[in-house]
Amino acid sequence: MRQTNDLFTSEVGAKRNIEALDRVYTANARILPPGAPMIEGRAQIKTFWTQAIAGLDIKGVTLATVQAEVAGDSVVEIGRAELTTNAGQTVVAKYVVHWKQEDGAWKWHTDIWNMNQ
Repeated sequence: MRQTNDLFTSEVGAKRNIEALDRVYTANARILPPGAPMIEGRAQIKTFWTQAIAGLDIKGVTLATVQAEVAGDSVVEIGRAELTTNAGQTVVAKYVVHWKQEDGAWKWHTDIWNMNQ
């Protein structure tokens, strides 16, 4: 799990490498962004993150696991995220990720978050 979270922070957050999301999300993953409809599938998730990262002008992301529990053949993680913008602003969020294994790696299957504002 740590490798996947590190991949999101180093590749997607820091380098804006949206293609790395193939190694973060399962093929039929869903995201539930705040104030927006549910988005399903990697292609649509990539579109979302491309727009969100550009729109917020993100230059970095930090993820911290608060708690992770095994649930059958998956894991549920509760965590804290900090998004840093190029303007120097930090946005703090909390999240829940439902993890599943796919192709021998732990990936995000369901991802929901909201801001601490």
